[in-house]
Amino acid sequence: MADILVVEDEQLIAGLLKETLQIEGYNVVTILNGEDAVQFALSETPHLILLDLMLPGIDGYEVVRRLHTYPKTIHIPIIVLSSLGELKDKVNAFETGVDDYITKPFHTDELLARVRAQLRRVQQNFLSPLIGLPGGFQVELAIKYKLNSMEPWSLLYLDLDNFKAFNDVYGFLIGNDMIRLVGRICQRVVRKYGNPDDFVGHVGGDDFVVVTTPDRAHTLCRYICDRYNEESTDFYRTEDLGHGSISGVDREGRSCQFPLVSLSIGVVNNQIWQSHSIQEVSYLAAEAKNHAKQSIGNVYFMPPRRVLASHNASSYVPSRYVASPPLPPTLAQITQDRAHHCPLSRVLEENILEEYEQKV
Repeated sequence: MADILVVEDEQLIAGLLKETLQIEGYNVVTILNGEDAVQFALSETPHLILLDLMLPGIDGYEVVRRLHTYPKTIHIPIIVLSSLGELKDKVNAFETGVDDYITKPFHTDELLARVRAQLRRVQQNFLSPLIGLPGGFQVELAIKYKLNSMEPWSLLYLDLDNFKAFNDVYGFLIGNDMIRLVGRICQRVVRKYGNPDDFVGHVGGDDFVVVTTPDRAHTLCRYICDRYNEESTDFYRTEDLGHGSISGVDREGRSCQFPLVSLSIGVVNNQIWQSHSIQEVSYLAAEAKNHAKQSIGNVYFMPPRRVLASHNASSYVPSRYVASPPLPPTLAQITQDRAHHCPLSRVLEENILEEYEQKV
């Protein structure tokens, strides 16, 4: 059921709203001021916000403006619930970016109907239907937001390896559960070890993206992989776990053994290459994936400049800068067309990674 944040400084009204929404099965948190509401929304990403405009500290208008600054929270529907009923107040609120406006006193049935309508709208237009995370458009928006800032950032691209064989043997329903597991793990780990405004998105299929900062990337990768290795075992039959492989059929119809599904993460950041477009970011991640296919690891960090200098740095130049085979698809193409399975993922040579981790 959906999580709803109620931002209301009158405790009597806040309590009434909480009780009304909880009876309908919603998970409800009430906060009395705008500053705390912004921090909570960034950290917990509720599915909907009920917001009073007259708040202590920053008012409701400023809350909306701040939440619309971050790709992580820009999609969250905001319903204003205010005693300000003048036309100018409503116009100002809608121009600030709210999604609906209800004046006090309100009718419970109308309030609930508007809540349901906004939850349907955001689910249909902005969230991945499989996992409920921000989808393709929001992923692109989050990356473009970082590209337009001067702050350091890291992009984690997650992909499940050998997933098709698993899907063929266990069925797509269990496969969907595996995908949901990865999404939940990313959310939990980022909430615990990441920054408040770190972004988790579902590109599509078994591909996920996390936008964070370089100082958190290593920790996030480690805990995501650890959690996945622990929790994914529940999806297998005992005999498959014992063998460490799945019995399946390849594309030619021949019986063969496939490895268990592993999670690969490729990491790129703006400390190595100063990318200027989302296409360049996707090229860098695709290059990491191409190298990772020759590795047995699970996480690849693009090493810092000093490590690159001690190795063949030319091998890390994105394909677009050298005469090479056709360029890999851009992230925009991947989010729009999942017909081609192009995970931007995984890990490089272990000796480089070990050297980098020792220096970190």
